[in-house]
Amino acid sequence: MSKFDNFDFNHALPLINEDTEFFPLMSQEDEEEMNNEQTPEILSILPLRNTVLFPGVVIPITVGRDKSIKLIKDAYKGKKIIGVVAQKDVSIEDPTFSDLNTVGTVAVIVKMLQMPDGNTTVIIQGKNRFQLVDEVQSEPYLKASVQKFEEIRPKVDKEFKAMVASVKELAMQIIQFSPNIPSEAAIAIKNIESIPFLINFISSNMNAAVADKQLMLEVANLRDRATMVLEHLSTELQMLELKNQIQSRVKVDLDKQQRDYFLNQQLKTIQEELGGNSPDMEIEDLRLKGKKKQWSKETATHFNKELDKLMRMNPAAADYSLQINYLEVLLDLPWSHFTKDNFDLKRAEKILDKDHYGLDKVKKRIIEYLAVLKLKHNMKAPILCLVGPPGVGKTSLGKSIAKALGRKYVRMALGGIRDEAEIRGHRKTYIGAMPGRIIQSIKKAGSSNPVFVLDEIDKVGNDFRGDPSSALLEVLDPEQNNAFADHFLELDYDLSNVMFIATANSLSSIQPALLDRMEIIEVNGYTIEEKIEISKKHLIPKQREQHGLKTKDINLKATVVEKIIEDYTRESGVRGLEKAIGSVVRGAATKIAMEETYNPTFSYEDIKKTLGPAYYDKDIYENNEVAGVVTGLAWTQVGGDILFIESSLSPGKGKMTLTGNLGDVMKESAVIAMAFIRAHADDLGIDHRVFDQWDLHIHVPAGATPKDGPSAGITMLTALTSVFTQRQVKNHLAMTGEITLRGKVLPVGGIKEKILAAKRANIKDVILSKSNEKDILEIKADYIKDMNFHYVTDMLSVVKLALLDKKVKNALNIVYKEEPAKQIA
Repeated sequence: MSKFDNFDFNHALPLINEDTEFFPLMSQEDEEEMNNEQTPEILSILPLRNTVLFPGVVIPITVGRDKSIKLIKDAYKGKKIIGVVAQKDVSIEDPTFSDLNTVGTVAVIVKMLQMPDGNTTVIIQGKNRFQLVDEVQSEPYLKASVQKFEEIRPKVDKEFKAMVASVKELAMQIIQFSPNIPSEAAIAIKNIESIPFLINFISSNMNAAVADKQLMLEVANLRDRATMVLEHLSTELQMLELKNQIQSRVKVDLDKQQRDYFLNQQLKTIQEELGGNSPDMEIEDLRLKGKKKQWSKETATHFNKELDKLMRMNPAAADYSLQINYLEVLLDLPWSHFTKDNFDLKRAEKILDKDHYGLDKVKKRIIEYLAVLKLKHNMKAPILCLVGPPGVGKTSLGKSIAKALGRKYVRMALGGIRDEAEIRGHRKTYIGAMPGRIIQSIKKAGSSNPVFVLDEIDKVGNDFRGDPSSALLEVLDPEQNNAFADHFLELDYDLSNVMFIATANSLSSIQPALLDRMEIIEVNGYTIEEKIEISKKHLIPKQREQHGLKTKDINLKATVVEKIIEDYTRESGVRGLEKAIGSVVRGAATKIAMEETYNPTFSYEDIKKTLGPAYYDKDIYENNEVAGVVTGLAWTQVGGDILFIESSLSPGKGKMTLTGNLGDVMKESAVIAMAFIRAHADDLGIDHRVFDQWDLHIHVPAGATPKDGPSAGITMLTALTSVFTQRQVKNHLAMTGEITLRGKVLPVGGIKEKILAAKRANIKDVILSKSNEKDILEIKADYIKDMNFHYVTDMLSVVKLALLDKKVKNALNIVYKEEPAKQIA
């Protein structure tokens, strides 16, 4: 009851006293007379939205609904008796009979006033309670049949008198604690003689929800209603006391802040006397650094503006340290500081060749960039994207480029990043805000033109916090990154002089718009010869140094390294090879540490003792003695590999079965190959009856490994043709290429990795699409001198090259059922 919100004591009481000569407080005689009044059988019902009328209580209400205005005017002309019922849901604009509570109060209209704002205000007094029975009419306003709600009057004993006294006392205390309630309220409550009217008056004006007041109205026993009122008043008094305590505590805190301010001012004076670093001296130090900084006029203006804002802050405020941090970040960034590029192209070539064996295409592109930069002295840095399998040296290549250029080197790992703020930073108003990792890396590098490696760009994720790959669009666009917007800086930063180098294992997961902004350079796998050279020049010396050995302590010949490569690794890069060499070197280190005698020149038998039996066996790839078995070439994320496609026939009804955990693309290749063979059965020497009388089964081992991709088309075609004709496939032959229904052979990717896999498997002949010839020319001739490549454009040429004329040993004896003769009428 912190306020009597349903009764305006400052306005309503004087208005009633003067105009109606009616005081809202009633005596016990008036109450007895009111209770004895008969309740009409049918009443016009006035719905109340946000209050409940209690018997004997006078309240002013504002009438706004058209139905309600019509009801009031008709009743005011007549007996002035209406029924007042509270709505169940206050949000309903036009309530029906079912939207009203069942218990209401008979009311008499004391006065109807037309207010200056155009609204109609009605002063009503509650009489006795009633209960709704049934709806009589709904238009133009609601009428209902009602019956009187009988009230149970308890015996007025000492306990009940004490309860009523407590209710009155609590109400007086609440009025005393609430400055918004006028003193007339206390006088009114003090002068009430009737106990039921006291309970009703307090219930009507207390600070309670409409639903709670409605519950009180519906309680028939006066003692129970008095108990409910007492509970609500107790709760309200406790809330008011707590509120006053909080206000008192806030005042004390405010006094403490003023005290702290004066103490800080005194501390500032003491620090200046002692020669310490006061806030003003700190600000002057920042201003002096800003004057020495070489940055644009726009940046200098913004810095000085933010510095002036810092001067107006209280050093004890929480934002003070945030502002200091922001200004220090601006000062630490190398806005116009650039390292000088080294344009000695011969030296750059030597550094790249020393650090990385092979990778001729990448090295050539770097030298081209240096040459243009040397002639023009400024150019928009290209965005290179090195794509290739793991372990081929993509990341370490960036460090070599930085060394060759004489630039700073920074690396940012993008794998698993899902928050856009990691790229663009947070707004500096947030708690714990910081610049994005791009700006942080530039700050760490100390120059505005470093070599910046964006590692694993294909592994950037996205979620509800944004899409980091979309934020990278501005970073990696040479036309836009001269004004990169970081949320923390609130200034544009020029990234056009940064040489970005992105690395990726696959292009399939990179956003197309991001992919379009980069220059793609494929970093393919290494041949066995290249791996041997890399081992000799890099891996073995590195492992010796890491394990504390000298050159004389271990000697691995090229033939031994080749056996390690063939028997213990199957990869495009050299990461697995480095681990194997590390195991061998650790074996030598153990011998030395235990003072055991050993031969520093390791043989293959010594390698087997250290590494165990060979992991891989290539002899299994050489058998093509069964019809329908063909060797294909595949690309994986760890390099090239070979796979078999097996097919077999069995008597049946022409059903085709595919097994081996195949993806949709490989299944479609099998369907296309089958359709082509059916269409060209005569050209291939196949009897048409085989398609209807024999079932075909195609399997690609191993069945537990998922397989998919557009490379197995011609392999499927060859396998099916071989099994249908029972012709033998040439030995040491592999193939890769996609097919069409028209009989064309399409080019595929990953050629270098596939050729390396074929060479590891002792393949001598490879069938490729004519369009892939350019990929073979990029491989050094020395590496593939023992291999023969056959380029085709149509599928019939594949069959002619792949199959021998003779049938395989133990060829299947295909027997056909004779078709019944057709009768001609």
